[in-house]
Amino acid sequence: MLKHFQVPDNIAVRVEIKKLRDIVEKIFMKCGVPHDDAILAADVLIFADESGIDTHGVSNMLRSYVELYNSKVLNPTPTMDIVKETPSTATIDGDKGLGIIIAPKAMQIAIEKAKKVGTGVVSIRNSGHLGAAGYHAMIAADNDMIGWCMTGGGNAMIPTFGAEPKLGTNPIAFAAPCDNQPNFMFDAAMTSIAGNKIGLANRMGKGMEPGWVAHDDGTPDMDGGNSADFAANSVRRQLPLGSTRELGSHKGYGLGVMVDILCGQLSFAEGFASLSDNRRGHFVAAYSIDAFGDIDTFKNNMDGMMRNLRSTKPMPGQDRVVYPGLPEHEVRIERNKNGIPLHPEVIEWFKAICSELEIQEHL
Repeated sequence: MLKHFQVPDNIAVRVEIKKLRDIVEKIFMKCGVPHDDAILAADVLIFADESGIDTHGVSNMLRSYVELYNSKVLNPTPTMDIVKETPSTATIDGDKGLGIIIAPKAMQIAIEKAKKVGTGVVSIRNSGHLGAAGYHAMIAADNDMIGWCMTGGGNAMIPTFGAEPKLGTNPIAFAAPCDNQPNFMFDAAMTSIAGNKIGLANRMGKGMEPGWVAHDDGTPDMDGGNSADFAANSVRRQLPLGSTRELGSHKGYGLGVMVDILCGQLSFAEGFASLSDNRRGHFVAAYSIDAFGDIDTFKNNMDGMMRNLRSTKPMPGQDRVVYPGLPEHEVRIERNKNGIPLHPEVIEWFKAICSELEIQEHL
């Protein structure tokens, strides 16, 4: 993650991963989530934090989930229902369950189908936020498969030439296994900047960079700004990946529409025809490498590809070239050793919520 969004070392509070995981599990259980699901939910959040995907970890998402459980928007004990199924596909109703719990289970269904017929594709409706999409794609990679995960909904992205938001940030995640190299994992929003990163910037009093958001009339802001208030008020005026038509915003916009089709239209979720602000749908898929050829050869070839990418001559001012998944792997090693850096405001929230929920230990 760019330094722009990282908690400065001089104020960061490092928290041991096991301790953080234990408290997060207890918070979920206090919200009525069963023990096994609480463990799964905590694992998704901690994966984000330990991988450096702070936008989707405990600091940004947990408080939102608690509020949604408390307001009865989310169902803590959902019954996941397969409403339509073929040997290679399934459509799932998540019964208003939190997506970080529903999506991993859907990916397991996709994996089991892929083992039998080569591919497994699952669309999901009636389910909440699924956290870091890369987590779910990586489940397939850890099973020697190629994994996809997408999630669509809400209105934050302004279409190219538009003056009002019509799409979500609509991230796409893709993961593929390697042998000795860290697995390839791509996970990115189809907006110029992920919405949660704007929240991180605001928390640290930082402004916007050129090309992230639009002005009130939809004109791309190519100057940026130093005002944290501007950052806070710009979440719903995000530009597509590419920022302007000349720089390729039509590509980010088009990919965003693709995500809505696969996640919402294919799951027959409510609100996608009208682009309702509260619509949400997910999509996961697994491809069995074994169905295409030898797994060991594939992974060995992936190692060669990743090594060659890493050996690319760097541009002036840069030490090296990386590939998607490598930085996250390196951050996991560092944070498992030194703990997860949290902003003091997040620590204070943990203290308050633990007191409110009568959880004895806190960070």
